[in-house]
Amino acid sequence: MRRMLASVGGVGLAVMLSQFPEYAQQYTQRLGGAVDELRIVTADFDNAAEEAGLDRAGALERYQTSSDAFLADRGQSMERTFVRYGQLSETLERVQGADPIERFKNLPAFLDTDIGRRTLENYQPAVPVTMEGLFYAAAGFGLGYLVLSGLIRFCALPFRRRRLYVRS
Repeated sequence: MRRMLASVGGVGLAVMLSQFPEYAQQYTQRLGGAVDELRIVTADFDNAAEEAGLDRAGALERYQTSSDAFLADRGQSMERTFVRYGQLSETLERVQGADPIERFKNLPAFLDTDIGRRTLENYQPAVPVTMEGLFYAAAGFGLGYLVLSGLIRFCALPFRRRRLYVRS
């Protein structure tokens, strides 16, 4: 009975962990799309500033020193956009350069971001046919089996019969 329950736990965790590579791939796609769009916005701003004879800092300063509240707010908004573009670009480089174990260690960071939450909300499960997916499935099975087996064994301790040894 214990082995059967432990096997069920192993299969359950294998299925769950085998989905991580697909989640990471979908997250990377969303992140890449966000970086591409912010790159376009940034390049457009920089080109407009250059045509006016300014660099990015000069154009932002012009926005900030404007007496028009709308323009000043737009300048602050663009500044936040540039910061976000830098952060997301750095994250994309980290994700693309990470091995499977590093990506798994960084899972909490993926879930904490706006992009990570939206990826999880729209996640589509996939059958793990890559070596990485199979690795996670095998690791999940082993870990699930061991944890559930150990938990069942621990819970059964009070109910075990004790063998009496008779000395002759």
